[in-house]
Amino acid sequence: MRPTNMKNMTAKTQLLVALMMAVALWLAPAAFAAAPGINGTGTIGTFNLTAQAAYITQPDGQAIYSWGYGCDNNNASFLPTLTSTVTPTCNSMQIPGPTLIVTEGVPVTVTLHNQLPTAAGNTSILFPGFNVKATGGVTGLLTQEAQPGGTVSYTFTPSSPGTRAYYSGSQSDLQVEMGMYGAIIVLPDPNNLAVASCDSTGKIRTNLYGVDATHEHDFRLAHAAYDHAESCYDREYLFQFSEMDPNIHKQAENQVIAVNNAGYCSANAVTSACRLEVPTEPYHPAYFLINGRSMPDDMDPNYAAQYPHQPYNGDPHMHPGELVLLRVIGQGRWQHPFHEHGNHVRILGRDGNLITSQTDATKLAGPLLFTTTTTPGLAMDGIYYWTGKGLNWDAYGHNPNSSDANAKLGCTPDANGYNTGPAAYTSINYYEWCQDHNKPMEKAPFGDVASNGPMTLPDPNIFTNGPWYGGSPYLGPDATVRSTGPTGTTPPSGTIANPPTTEAGFAFMWHSHNEREITTNNIFPGGMLMMMLVDSREFVIDETY
Repeated sequence: MRPTNMKNMTAKTQLLVALMMAVALWLAPAAFAAAPGINGTGTIGTFNLTAQAAYITQPDGQAIYSWGYGCDNNNASFLPTLTSTVTPTCNSMQIPGPTLIVTEGVPVTVTLHNQLPTAAGNTSILFPGFNVKATGGVTGLLTQEAQPGGTVSYTFTPSSPGTRAYYSGSQSDLQVEMGMYGAIIVLPDPNNLAVASCDSTGKIRTNLYGVDATHEHDFRLAHAAYDHAESCYDREYLFQFSEMDPNIHKQAENQVIAVNNAGYCSANAVTSACRLEVPTEPYHPAYFLINGRSMPDDMDPNYAAQYPHQPYNGDPHMHPGELVLLRVIGQGRWQHPFHEHGNHVRILGRDGNLITSQTDATKLAGPLLFTTTTTPGLAMDGIYYWTGKGLNWDAYGHNPNSSDANAKLGCTPDANGYNTGPAAYTSINYYEWCQDHNKPMEKAPFGDVASNGPMTLPDPNIFTNGPWYGGSPYLGPDATVRSTGPTGTTPPSGTIANPPTTEAGFAFMWHSHNEREITTNNIFPGGMLMMMLVDSREFVIDETY
């Protein structure tokens, strides 16, 4: 299943934006997202969580007092399986809370230990969409709650796959704002015949130019998102969008300190003097988060030591043509209109409910979205992909008159117009949009790329546009280097971490369409902003951490 409507770039201004998409990574070590989480210990589906206070960091240097869920010492099983020397962690408090990875039909038990400040009162977890049995604790408004120092357990059996949210059901206006939310991913039954029909090694991953499955590891949690053959995918990423009002957090911090200093909770935890009275209105968020971090922090590695309470990043990578599963959740209070540049997102399901045709259940019928607008508490799964269709020039800089073999690669269109036949499996331009093959962009290029196009570009030796500009509008190290000419140095601005001889892809800015949400404390750039990096097939996307 592939969307057919691509965002065409036709105006010259749009074209110049596209040129700036030629990219090497941010000035930091390579870091990729996948969908890391925990799958319990002992019996699969058994989780032991805590609720605690800690400080999280923001790019403006602020340390924000927060509450969150975390792991006790009994959780040691992480997914996906890693091949890196970096050790995954699950701190006693993190934002978002640990991603719980479970399997359809396998019982789940989550035990929560309330270690919040005594004055914060009771806490709990809601699991919308599941038939939950709660035991222990005390009766609350929405579910059983754990008193300060106490525990409560929740048991349920997931009946359908998909991505869902979990969050506090106690004083939710305050506790969710303080950071008490997370994600639960339900994987399909691996014995389901529809899931088994998916290529177990990834349809594209094993056909990379010069790369096989032993070099580019498979970090998918499953081969399909749902019990449906049209939900197969090649990569996956989880994004949780939320916001924070630092004034609320500061008031909670000050009241906790005051109550503790006065000793109001030492003798009797239920007195009125041992309770917080934190107003949550008016509401003025200043921080807008993707997986608990703001840009550029969200592009640092997962489990980075500098974010002990914010372990998950937001830094998606892909190769052209790969089906990328996006797991998206709206946490917090506000609706966030998040826009994925480069293509629309085909929605598979919402809150674990697969969207199928009313007349043919074998066909999916989810909408094609320009923005994945995240209503608070809503989770959705969708497929994104990029191929170069609609650029209106040869993204690989082919030149039939060149002496370079890579410049003269062929393009044999399949039924959908893409270069995917058996002869293309080991080619750099696998999944090229053949209609644009050999179509020149530049009128008089400096290097070994086709000429007589409509555009005159600046000399790559003098044109500088910052660390995100890779020096040319072409995909892949071969084409990028060829486009600079014999004396070119690409890019002139110097992408320190990843020079174009080893990586030269396209970067698409993914960001909120609410302008204030791409700031950090009103400073741009920041907030809900990240980059989707599309790398040529010869570049190995290493999603180890």
